[in-house]
Amino acid sequence: MVALVIALALFFDFTNGFHDTANAMATPIATGAIKPKTAVALAAVLNLVGAFLSTEVAKTISGGLIREGSDGIHITPDIIFAGLMGAVLWNMVTWLKGLPSSSSHALFGGLIGAAVVGIGLHSINFETVLQKVILPAIFAPLIAGLVAYICTRLAYALTSRHDPETGDKLTQKRGGFRTGQIFTSSLVALAHGTNDAQKTMGIITLVLIAGGTQAPGSGPQFWVIAACAFAIAIGTYAGGWRIIRTMGSGLTEVKPAQGFSAETSTASAILASSHLGFALSTTQVASGSVIGSGLGRKGTSVRWGTAGKIALGWLFTLPASAIVGALTALLVSIGVVGVIIAAVVGTSAVLFMFVASRKSHVGHHNAVEVEEAGHAVRFRKKKKTRKTTQNEDVQR
Repeated sequence: MVALVIALALFFDFTNGFHDTANAMATPIATGAIKPKTAVALAAVLNLVGAFLSTEVAKTISGGLIREGSDGIHITPDIIFAGLMGAVLWNMVTWLKGLPSSSSHALFGGLIGAAVVGIGLHSINFETVLQKVILPAIFAPLIAGLVAYICTRLAYALTSRHDPETGDKLTQKRGGFRTGQIFTSSLVALAHGTNDAQKTMGIITLVLIAGGTQAPGSGPQFWVIAACAFAIAIGTYAGGWRIIRTMGSGLTEVKPAQGFSAETSTASAILASSHLGFALSTTQVASGSVIGSGLGRKGTSVRWGTAGKIALGWLFTLPASAIVGALTALLVSIGVVGVIIAAVVGTSAVLFMFVASRKSHVGHHNAVEVEEAGHAVRFRKKKKTRKTTQNEDVQR
């Protein structure tokens, strides 16, 4: 059973990779800073490297979310299996339908739902859930959006050019930001590895503790770190190409200065959270940064309908995955037969969704969160001045 759970955890890590690649690489592709294929390969390598840089988030998952050990709840591999099944299925559904969601919250929700049904409400450490999951989910996107807004305003103000004699606005030269995006988007991919890969490390460590092969309170072993690092990197490269290609046509309004600001804000928030052990959603942070950077550019307004769709996606991910995890926990409580049924049904569902994704047209209908964030900002069309009209008449 332990081996089955580890295999499912690594598959979840794989889905996390192709589900979240766009968080780092959507804006640089939209602005032409990096070619799609290069971007996906770069994100994969940096996710791999980032997974080795910190284990604080993994410790939060393995030793804080669910009570375990001699003085706590003895969680079983069956319960962890049920929680992972809830996370994987919700991840695949949202990826297929292009619904805004968080791989991180899908994992937390599935695990919490399974533990509540399989063990009881007392098995959840609600203090840790509040401090290191709920509060970061609320404040991280807001802070990242505010920082991105300020950075964008500063970027445009510092690079604004006017004729010293007439005061007329000159052609703005902001090509340097496009080059800078190569660095900032790479930093986001690195930061993603330090946070998201750790969650699977924590789950595998938790199942090893539950199986009695590792001491309670200990961190992830090196082979666990390496396996999770390679799983998320392979997922980033294998599935990220399809999503990135879709998103490249969606963020047409993003300018290099905005992309640079958004990526800087996203990377800073994720790296700080990884250091503190906060298991936040990189999707939410990236979306908040994109919206903030969009508002930082003159002549924008918020499409509240789209922004509301994003918020609803965030709101429903945790409870929806918790329900799937809880239902799976009820099934595995039957015994070996229940585990087999859950594994067969789950595998069949994943295969069905994969086949459906191959048949469906790759377009805006199956894009992920950051593209939706880009559409949450509306840009006003520039009014033609008399001088511009005269120039157009001369050109004709």
